[in-house]
Amino acid sequence: MRRGKFITFEGIDGAGKSTHLAWLASFLRDKELEVIVTREPGGTALGEQLRQLLLDHRQAMHAETEALLMFAARREHLAKVILPALERGAWVISDRFTDASFAYQGGGRGVPAARLEILEQWVQERFFPDLTVYFDVPVTISRQRVQSARVADRFELEPDLFFERVRQAYLQRASQFPERIKVVDGSLPLAEVRTALAEAVEEFWSSHAPSR
Repeated sequence: MRRGKFITFEGIDGAGKSTHLAWLASFLRDKELEVIVTREPGGTALGEQLRQLLLDHRQAMHAETEALLMFAARREHLAKVILPALERGAWVISDRFTDASFAYQGGGRGVPAARLEILEQWVQERFFPDLTVYFDVPVTISRQRVQSARVADRFELEPDLFFERVRQAYLQRASQFPERIKVVDGSLPLAEVRTALAEAVEEFWSSHAPSR
């Protein structure tokens, strides 16, 4: 059986990732594929417990502790959900993956990239997403969206400067891996964002569609 594909959505809080996850899942299911939609941190029973701990605004922790917990949840996510699904031919869509660690724990918190790369190699070996869509929005827009949508979690309570660093780290990752990471302007009207996303996915599909 042909291995499935792994697609990740990235962006700062309020970039609009979740809005487009359902659309992509529907697009792929229309192609008669099995589709798994998941998220990080989370995706497994243990991962969801770690998510609650990581997002709890009452819980202070060292930046490196935060990074280690993120990768611990990711190891479980890979072993229990992502890799088994891909092996049976399913396509997996994840709301965040390792690019988020380089952006949030690296760019935002200041954890050295070299340490994150060690964790990346240990946890993932040579495994990377097949396609990553990064929804880029200015921090001012993302903050407005988050404030009007829900109660802020531990990350969302960080100051604007933190998110500026996170955004710049994402853009740096996109320039470092242009073949994998496709940048979509998330500040555009929904219809225009969806058009750009559709173009990126259609291009990817045309070169990776499973043979019948």
